[in-house]
Amino acid sequence: MDGKRAENRYIPMSETMFYILFSLRRKRHGYGVMLHVEERTHGRLRIGAGTMYQSLSKLAGDGLIRPAGEEGRQKKYEITALGETILKKEARRLRELYEAAEELL
Repeated sequence: MDGKRAENRYIPMSETMFYILFSLRRKRHGYGVMLHVEERTHGRLRIGAGTMYQSLSKLAGDGLIRPAGEEGRQKKYEITALGETILKKEARRLRELYEAAEELL
């Protein structure tokens, strides 16, 4: 998928998708991503197995992540350059939103 199509499809992105991509800046398997997200959000966000593996399949199919080897029976994934670009664009969008919200507080 080219950058513009990926941007149109993923931005704005769900919090779940953001944290999955964020977690895959390091090679991880699906269960490792689930644990990392739960830890990173202090238990506020828990990703179910069905959501996780459906999201990994979609992200891999769209070229935002790729397989990065296996650990036993668990397949590891990592973010691609396209995924990193989309993640950073979403982070900039969120920063803009946060700055606007700060004016209200």
